[in-house]
Amino acid sequence: MAPSQSFSDSDHGSLFNFVVRDGNGVKGMVDSGLSKVPQQYVQPQQERIDEHNATLNHSPPIDLSKLDGPDRDLVVNEIARAAETLGFFQVVNHGVPVELLELLKDAARDFFGQPAENKAVYCKGVSPSPLVKYGTSFVPEKEKALEWKDYVSMIYTDDAEALRVWPKECKDIALEYIRTSMRMVRKLLEALMEKLEVKVDDAVIEALTGLKMVNMNYYPVCPNPELTVGVGRHSDLGTLTVLLQDGIGGLHVKVEENVDGKKKGDWIEIPPISGALVINVGDTLQILSNGKYKSAEHRVRTTSKESRVSVPIFTIPKGTEKIGPLAEVVEKDGVARYREVVFQDYMNNFFSNAHDGKKSLDFARIY
Repeated sequence: MAPSQSFSDSDHGSLFNFVVRDGNGVKGMVDSGLSKVPQQYVQPQQERIDEHNATLNHSPPIDLSKLDGPDRDLVVNEIARAAETLGFFQVVNHGVPVELLELLKDAARDFFGQPAENKAVYCKGVSPSPLVKYGTSFVPEKEKALEWKDYVSMIYTDDAEALRVWPKECKDIALEYIRTSMRMVRKLLEALMEKLEVKVDDAVIEALTGLKMVNMNYYPVCPNPELTVGVGRHSDLGTLTVLLQDGIGGLHVKVEENVDGKKKGDWIEIPPISGALVINVGDTLQILSNGKYKSAEHRVRTTSKESRVSVPIFTIPKGTEKIGPLAEVVEKDGVARYREVVFQDYMNNFFSNAHDGKKSLDFARIY
């Protein structure tokens, strides 16, 4: 029996087992000779992505090298304004070597290019370490329609542990990516806190970014991209996300308020820029800023032309940290818009539900 024939028909259990439980992923399904998208991946009409309905974001990338020069105030204002409006911006001269970024894309393709059985050893429940998880979609057991994406997620505790348990195809390069990116994340957080008139030190930075997670995402070619999503609408749960795109594109961000000719509710595409990294605000930073900084709702479209990779780093608080609006900001605003929560509780809620826009923020919102 040809797997693709089975997948195109109605044997839902067979597909779920093959893709999710056996670790073949979407790539394994596509490699089997798939000619059309199985019903389990067909999104409701309102969730489908028409790439022609999104406009390209033409905002130039922010030059972070200027943070150390006479134009610092201008650059700090640029960073803060982007965080206050779209919640997404691109940066160049960020301190992460461009050669490293190219090697990261290669490493991601090397990992996903392996036979399924090599990747499946990292599936949930069998992975040799809780720090490494290979999977597909987001919460497959709870999703009405599955996402067209495979991923490997690697949690960082320290270098020695990462070198011991992360996949050999990508551990060295992923470690260097975290190491070089965190210097940039610190500068960005210092700038954003400066605009809130909040002083930061090592303890504050550690509280906001004590947990780091690097993912490698793989979006296989899709025979019917108009029916599917690579990732559904969501905001990130952490403080700041650093994202490396390849040159293919497909990242869409929802406009939260009318600004710069963009209308609330519109979708814009963040185009790949060679050598640039994409930065986006997460829920944690929206809560800390009492809503001043916006965690951006975003999604990823699929394509029938070629497979795509992306490599995000999620910087998030450790589970034991309590997060809530900063006292200095609440004093200025006169009201707290979010309650204080233990971050582990916020994380548990986030990862136990399917993607649904910015609904994750409701867990901490005060009505």
